[in-house]
Amino acid sequence: MPLLHTINAHLYENLLTKNDSADYLARTISEESLNIKQICEAAVNRGGADMSAPSMEYAVTLFLKEMAYQLCDGFTVNTGYFTAGTKIKGVFNSLSETFDQNKHKILFQFNQGERMRAMIPDIQVNILGAASRGSVIYQVTDMKSGSINNKISPGRNLNIKGAKIKIAGDSPENGIFFVNSVTNNRTIVPADDIIVNKASELIIIIPELETGSYYLEVTSQYSGSNLLKASRTAGYDKVLSVE
Repeated sequence: MPLLHTINAHLYENLLTKNDSADYLARTISEESLNIKQICEAAVNRGGADMSAPSMEYAVTLFLKEMAYQLCDGFTVNTGYFTAGTKIKGVFNSLSETFDQNKHKILFQFNQGERMRAMIPDIQVNILGAASRGSVIYQVTDMKSGSINNKISPGRNLNIKGAKIKIAGDSPENGIFFVNSVTNNRTIVPADDIIVNKASELIIIIPELETGSYYLEVTSQYSGSNLLKASRTAGYDKVLSVE
């Protein structure tokens, strides 16, 4: 059976292990972040949909809205492509303790379903060799919750692992930014809130971000030797959530 899909990836040196011999991690190259409208337009353009893109977008939006409503009432959802449910996080110190929003958290969990798993054999992975030696972010860890590449806690510490991510240079473009995935509003981390500033590691205090999803960007002139004339940006393709 011919392969139907292709994913491209670059190899990055694995700085998260202490092995004497070098090893590498593959990171997929994200072609683009698609919203509901774009996916519906693609479905119509490919000929796989028998309705207009606006009609499909309207129906999908209604479905997702109702799905979210049912999840909030404690139901689980199984679409075949993903499963979803609610989880309560936090410790209860006695059988009589009640839920406290300041101590306990409600999370929504999504996992791949059977139909998505069935599509994996149809994917071809192209390893495009070593990534460029520019700056890159490998991993983000929320130090309050321990969440990796997922949840972040405003006002608390965030550990950022990478390569050539030290903030250096006097360009006004330099800094660490959280970019709202919906509005594209950019929130800079004040220089005083950068606790550790190393080539391979940053530790910052997360700004007081509103609830939502964010992308992380690190812009600097650091190159490992001389400063670059122009700033360059390392963008992290994982979505970070403030709940």
